[in-house]
Amino acid sequence: MLQAFANWITYQALHLARGTRLADAVNFFVYDTIKILLLLAVIIFLVSIIRSFFSPERTRKLLSHKKQFAGNIIAALLGIVTPFCSCSAVPLFIGFVESGVPLGVTFSFLISSPMVNEVALIMLWGLFGWKVALLYIGAGLTVAIIGGLVIGRLKLEKEVEEYVFQVKMQEAAIAELNWKDRYEYAYQYMKDLLKKVWPYVVVGIGVGAFIHGYAPQDFLARYAGRSNPLAVPLAVLIGVPLYSNAAGTIPIVHALMEKGMAIGTVLAFMMAVTALSLPEMIILRRVLKPKLIAIFVGILAVSITAVGYLFNAVL
Repeated sequence: MLQAFANWITYQALHLARGTRLADAVNFFVYDTIKILLLLAVIIFLVSIIRSFFSPERTRKLLSHKKQFAGNIIAALLGIVTPFCSCSAVPLFIGFVESGVPLGVTFSFLISSPMVNEVALIMLWGLFGWKVALLYIGAGLTVAIIGGLVIGRLKLEKEVEEYVFQVKMQEAAIAELNWKDRYEYAYQYMKDLLKKVWPYVVVGIGVGAFIHGYAPQDFLARYAGRSNPLAVPLAVLIGVPLYSNAAGTIPIVHALMEKGMAIGTVLAFMMAVTALSLPEMIILRRVLKPKLIAIFVGILAVSITAVGYLFNAVL
């Protein structure tokens, strides 16, 4: 149905000739825009229902006083179902540290939350199948757990700005919502989030459509395929300065894979964009000293690169 509508817009309404690069790009743009925005509306609503059970205060309580390894696993898993945006990183970090959550456990959450995005997970499932979706979530959780463990072992508490440990956050009461309240919250959150993310999604689809219609068939396969041993770190380096949420990168990922880029390289690019974005590093500088930020970025970059190579080898 969606494809038929995209075909009508492309070939009848716009009178573009079949098989041309412009027609292919426009058809891709129309189809993916409708499909992804519909998916987002449904998924955000469902995820918001889940989020209504996980306030920041409740999340902090769940992570407090846990053994380090178990805490890292729980933090990474909670990062999936509590997708706080970058602007929430600072108050969450302060709250975790003040409440006694180990530093490494805190970083497992901060890595997992943007990297393993549940919207991206379900969209990957719909576009590429369950195997790729499970590879994505498995890789993201592994990076979050290992990254948090490494940072925890390095004993870097002194690299956190001193004022963070002096902040005393008030324990906010956790409101008990009924199902009507949850539905209203989910609907309102869906509308608000769609207003914020749809430009990124459309821009991402536009980039993907351009790649789909105009990139030479063998260009990306030649420079970012299995034959290039530096394709994965190159993809990570390109992804770091970019800023987008995971949903906005999906159309680009789709187009890159269609053009022959290896799946591990594509996943490494997506993880770098969502978990190593420059704006988030600027925000985190308010609470972390440069040395810890550099270690954090280094561990993530190495881990993501390793994941990319692993998936390219396996698939």
